[in-house]
Formats: sequence, structure tokens, C-alpha cells
Amino acid sequence: MSNNSESIKALNELLQGEYMAVESFNNFISRLEDERIKKVFQEIQEQHRENIERLASYIQDMGGQPEENLGMKGKMGEMKLNMQLGSSSDANEIVKKAIEGETKGINMAEKILRGDLDDRSRGIAGEILDKDRASVEKLKSLL
Repeated sequence: MSNNSESIKALNELLQGEYMAVESFNNFISRLEDERIKKVFQEIQEQHRENIERLASYIQDMGGQPEENLGMKGKMGEMKLNMQLGSSSDANEIVKKAIEGETKGINMAEKILRGDLDDRSRGIAGEILDKDRASVEKLKSLL
């Protein structure tokens, strides 16, 4: 496999993680009653949407096709999240779940960064990783 297609595959994995994050935040936001916390969650969700835009465009620029769906892993993750939260609207519990999800996403992105990426792809993935780390800090400040 050429380096380009390796990079596209890795970036598509990152893209799927971003889609999973947007879906999770839809779930969280619908449960939150505190407007201040909801606003922070919406800002973080917007950041993930911007990451999706950037990744999808870059994948297309590389000659690849962005995989713009959750995939089986994402659907399973969403089901698991729903089971864990039940009918809870406890803000602290939701914030903790969001931190857990963001942290898993960061770990996945770090793994991808260690893979076979060209320099520009590595740079873009690194920027997204930095933004995701900042989101975790924002979430932690809500606890």
C-alpha cells in the first residue's frame, strides 16, 4: 500500500472518531438541563464538526474518499453510552462520561499519529489532538 493510501486510511479512522464525538455530544446535550454546561458542550461539539470538515476536505485533497459515517464501532459505542447513562440527566455524571469519551478519542488519535503518516497529515492530526486535549480541560473545569 502506498504511503498516501496509508495516510488516508489513518485519517479516515480519525474522522470516524470525530463523528462518534459529535454523536455522543448530541446525546449529552439532549440530557443536560444546566444552560452553562450545555453551552460548553455545544462549543466542544462545534469544534468536532470543524475537525470533520478539515479532515474530510484534506482526505479529498489527497485523492481519497472520506468515510462519513459512524461505522459499526461507532454504533456499538453509542449503544453502550446510552445503556451506561440510562435516563440520567445528572450533569456531573454526563461531564465525566464526556471526559472519558474525549480521552478515548485522544488515545486513538495518538495511536494513529504513531502510525505511517506523511508530515502534513501528521501535522493536521496533531492540531486536532491539541484541540481535543483543550476540550478535556474545558470539561474538567465543569466538575
